[in-house]
Amino acid sequence: MKTTICIDDDLTRELKQRAQDEGVSLTKLINRLLRVGLLSSMHPNRRWRFRQETFSMGLPRADLTKALDLASRLEDEEIVRKSAMRK
Repeated sequence: MKTTICIDDDLTRELKQRAQDEGVSLTKLINRLLRVGLLSSMHPNRRWRFRQETFSMGLPRADLTKALDLASRLEDEEIVRKSAMRK
């Protein structure tokens, strides 16, 4: 259903930025936020459980049993690269 509403300019800018950051349309973002707002107003004492969406990153490309050693070597390489750029 389509309807017309007036949204303050500052809220519109914020909503558009948030929609862009999340990679969703403005309509989807506004619908989701309205649902959350309506549900919370109907159940003010209900606590909503946060659920983080996760994604598989595949198998590690480095041996993580020595992750601190790897991080140290990568940091050393970066320091050498930056110092070489200054010359």
